[in-house]
Amino acid sequence: MSDKNYKKADITTVAQVAKVSASTVSRYFNHPELLKPATRKRIDSAVRKTGYIRNRAAQTIHGIRSGTIGVLVPTLDNAIFAEVVQAFSDTVDEFGFTILLASHGYDLQREYAVLRKFLEHRVDGVVLTGLDHDEAVFRLLEQQQIPSLSMWNYAPNAAFPCIGADNELAGKLIAEHIVALGHTKVACMFPPTEGNDRAHARRQSILETLANAKVTVPDEWRLTTVYSISASKRDTQELLSAKDRPTALICGNDILATGALYGAKAAGLQVPQDISVAGIGDFKGSADIEPALTTVRLPAKRIGQEAGEVLAKAIVDQTQLTGCSRHCEPKLIKRCSTKARPPCPKTAERPATAKLSDRGHSAA
Repeated sequence: MSDKNYKKADITTVAQVAKVSASTVSRYFNHPELLKPATRKRIDSAVRKTGYIRNRAAQTIHGIRSGTIGVLVPTLDNAIFAEVVQAFSDTVDEFGFTILLASHGYDLQREYAVLRKFLEHRVDGVVLTGLDHDEAVFRLLEQQQIPSLSMWNYAPNAAFPCIGADNELAGKLIAEHIVALGHTKVACMFPPTEGNDRAHARRQSILETLANAKVTVPDEWRLTTVYSISASKRDTQELLSAKDRPTALICGNDILATGALYGAKAAGLQVPQDISVAGIGDFKGSADIEPALTTVRLPAKRIGQEAGEVLAKAIVDQTQLTGCSRHCEPKLIKRCSTKARPPCPKTAERPATAKLSDRGHSAA
């Protein structure tokens, strides 16, 4: 949060903080190419520090509402956030609001830039995805005093109002399920975690839960794969084509798990007879693929509905969002893609005279 209160920030405030004239700040917004890079950098720093937004003050004074809510999600490339956004949109529509939807590509600096544009377009509220954001984002929302919350993630100690599921719990549930089935040779496939607190929380929880059960995941079985069915199919096929292969594969989301099903088939294996595959999310279609996917359900529709209702009411009633956080608990959904550990395949016995170094390598 900000070190100083700039609730009445205007162009003069920005000029004073940047130690330039108000006309120079005006040129920064209207003709930035006319300013030296060093001057632009100083003004940009002052804008971030004060949370200044053009025209926002005049709108607040006159009590004008735009009837729009800005919704920021990491990506529009796949269906991960489609259900939650649709439920949110349907809910706020009942209160007379329309959403402005944008993505930031897991780039927190880009998220800040898009948020500024939302505020300059005078949105009445803002929804962010996840709990990790640049400090300038929190400062901007605090300065503008605009109703805002985080959707999709939940953490009991979150400093920002949040409505969503606990991703650490989701990871714990799926890992405990695999352990309960008796699997000790477990591989994991996660999406990149940079700028993605959801993926990071699931990854940490899954690995910790497995470790607590004395299940060690070798480094070469800890795969990082982009959100892509084709990429996860490729990586899974490569993983399972090796001589030594796992009996279970935990994926950080259902998209990766779906690709893993195809990858197992391409490697000549059957799911779950030869390998169990599990995901997280329970996205649309996860119950209909063959075999139906074992996963952890994140109640996307409920999250979107509750977030939409809470935020819309706060805007209409002009109330604070303090204490509005809600946990929509994840739930383990057991389907056909996982089963108890298959019997170990027969392998040729080592000669009794095997070198100690060979036995050490095998144990590793």
